[in-house]
Amino acid sequence: MKNIVLFASGNGSNAENIVNYFAKREEVAFPLLLCNKRDAYVFERAKRLKVPARHIGRTEFQSDELVRELQQIPADLIVLAGFLWQIPPAMIEAFPHRILNIHPALLPKFGGKGMYGERVHEAVIAAGEKESGITIHAIDADYDRGTVIFQAKCPVTPDDTPEMLAQKVHKLEYAHFPAVIDNYLEHLG
Repeated sequence: MKNIVLFASGNGSNAENIVNYFAKREEVAFPLLLCNKRDAYVFERAKRLKVPARHIGRTEFQSDELVRELQQIPADLIVLAGFLWQIPPAMIEAFPHRILNIHPALLPKFGGKGMYGERVHEAVIAAGEKESGITIHAIDADYDRGTVIFQAKCPVTPDDTPEMLAQKVHKLEYAHFPAVIDNYLEHLG
């Protein structure tokens, strides 16, 4: 059995897509979803998907108790599905190369603190980029750094708005994130 713990901050469409991808796989479970926003729609999705979920405040998130809880599950993989807080060093040390993130741009461009959601797409368009996409990476101590596992690209056209580009990027996320997680799990052993 492989346990995937999900971290989210908002709507939860990527989290739902991941859970649905593995729905018929008995060897993969989702024992916990943590979210840092009390009123996030991801709680409704988790309830519907029968994934245990709870709110997590900053103090608990930074605590050694949370690391111990994740170790006791045990979490084979932690997946950041739209989670915006930087992961504490103790968690990274406890789960080396076992925390995956998805970023809505082609890193190393347009990453770092404060670069999320519409801000990323606005920056890509403002820079005159001809392409954007997604990056799935194993995180390290720096925002949007770490080992790149996978990238997929989409064109940026002169008439694209941030909303239009976001739709293109979301399609890439939904198409690739679950399969990349699946492949990564297989190679974890």
